Amino acid sequence: MDIISQLQEQVNTIAALAFNTFGTLQRDAPPVRLSPNYPEPPANPTEDTANVAEQPKLMSSTLVKAAKQFDALVAALPLSEGGEEAQLKRIAELQAENDAVGQELQRQLEAAEKELKQVQELFSQAADNCLNLKKPD
Repeated sequence: MDIISQLQEQVNTIAALAFNTFGTLQRDAPPVRLSPNYPEPPANPTEDTANVAEQPKLMSSTLVKAAKQFDALVAALPLSEGGEEAQLKRIAELQAENDAVGQELQRQLEAAEKELKQVQELFSQAADNCLNLKKPD
């Protein structure tokens, strides 16, 4: 797998971990009194409090590890050669190459469409000839 695909995969992993971490924190958060005007919230009879307190630490450490792996992948990216000017030149070369390939593909598409039209006309003529040859009963 190339480095860009690995980076994309790692971003997806970080997003999934963050989503699950925030969802778990929201789900397992103990009720809190918002104002003295409101009654005391009911106690949330859940699992033992040690597990509820330990789970966010575990999930956040997993999230930090994933972020560090992402940083390591970014550090492994090849350095650009020649600076911004060389990059712009390379981009222009790639765009010119892309345009040339696009024009060639367009020519091939037009030729294929022309050939398809000819085949359809020949098929239509052949079908008409077959119908004309069939004798009525």
